[in-house]
Amino acid sequence: MIAGELTVAEAARREKVSEQSIGRWKADFLEAGKTVLVAGRSGPTSREEQLEAEVADLTHALGEAAVEIRVWKKSAEGRLGPSRTSR
Repeated sequence: MIAGELTVAEAARREKVSEQSIGRWKADFLEAGKTVLVAGRSGPTSREEQLEAEVADLTHALGEAAVEIRVWKKSAEGRLGPSRTSR
């Protein structure tokens, strides 16, 4: 209906509801779309913020793990001598 493929009357008949219901649903749909567009401009959603914080935590943890691995490799080289795969 919004795309112009159906009239309000056709949509009402298809869904077995009144034309007033279709009109109300259309108005609600369009208003919700405006609300989402306005909210999108104002910044990230709480879910996006949560995911960004999780990514930052995981990135930090990965960095710490990489440092630990380097330390362990250096420690092992010191005790065992240079390995064939060390650079």
